[in-house]
Amino acid sequence: MRHISKLPQVETSIFSVMSALAHKHNAINLSQGFPNFKSDQKLIDLVSQAMNSGFNQYAPMAGNMELRESISKKFELLYNTNYNPESEITITAGATQAIYTIISAFIHADDEVIIFKPAYDCYEPAIRINGGKPKAIQLEAPDYSINWDEVNVQISSKTKMIIINTPHNPSGTVLSEYDMLKLQALTEGTDIIVLSDEVYEHMIFDEQKHQSACLFADLKQRSFIVASFGKTFHNTGWKMGYCCAPKDLMFEFQKVHQFNVFSVNSAMQKGLADYLKAPSHYLGLADFYQEKRDYFLNLIKDSKFTFKPSQGTYFQVLGYSELTDEYDVDFAKRLTIVNGLASIPLSVFNLDNKDDQVLRFCFAKTNETLKKAADILNNL
Repeated sequence: MRHISKLPQVETSIFSVMSALAHKHNAINLSQGFPNFKSDQKLIDLVSQAMNSGFNQYAPMAGNMELRESISKKFELLYNTNYNPESEITITAGATQAIYTIISAFIHADDEVIIFKPAYDCYEPAIRINGGKPKAIQLEAPDYSINWDEVNVQISSKTKMIIINTPHNPSGTVLSEYDMLKLQALTEGTDIIVLSDEVYEHMIFDEQKHQSACLFADLKQRSFIVASFGKTFHNTGWKMGYCCAPKDLMFEFQKVHQFNVFSVNSAMQKGLADYLKAPSHYLGLADFYQEKRDYFLNLIKDSKFTFKPSQGTYFQVLGYSELTDEYDVDFAKRLTIVNGLASIPLSVFNLDNKDDQVLRFCFAKTNETLKKAADILNNL
């Protein structure tokens, strides 16, 4: 049987590769971005209660209304802005489904989409499978800041969308108010849609403020905001997320969403709706993860690795140029196989696999796990 692949250059993801190596060699896995500690038992109990109360059939296509109302209240509390739960919020099967659906709803053949590399690896395949053309702009280590003059040069009559991610995976950097104002100015008066991937919005450190796209009036009118309950509440396996956008954009999103997944887990939506009634469940998350970051970095401060403390997410980038000249993929594999510690090489997310000799480590782990990982790094 012959067929032509829509994604001929896509291979097994680096996350699968490194996690498989970690499993095979019984290594500590700081590669894939998931916590190794439990979700809040209260949330688990609320979901179980929802199941036992009959929330086991299809939820409404846009999502449980209580949950959408809770999300709307969260935006009012955190950002002093409003999304109508009736028409501007949709619950999704994780943030990745939201991102794929947004791109599918708006990208036509030969439309150009600006992305910034290193970029999360779901963006580019979704663009290509819908006939679009990624226009990649390389962010330079160690700051990974956006050159807005270059963005201006890349924008053309074919530009349909710009994808941003803040706090940024994999670099752990955040976009500033200046960055968002530049993005707003560059897109004002155009038909460009902004996809703002904000799944780590509650994990931002050192008293910085998350600069959500919804804080900027013109930008909000052209933006989708994508968020993740899995990242926020330590249950990535639940695959629960949501997106917000103005009514006209969300209307087009839901046309695709209803024929993709239609709706997502009903009991989990009810449990999350009840859980979100207490803002304390997400307001303390930045302090929680900053303590994890600081603990990990303090443990390795005398190692041969170099670093700038992560500004957000639960990832830390470490430079290893003082240790070896190896290509980062080779070093990451050797570190896993020989030393028993798995990480993610950043070159796989870069334009032309540019190697900055850095690895990404996930610190959403127990202190015991972080201590064992630090011991390995200190002995290199």
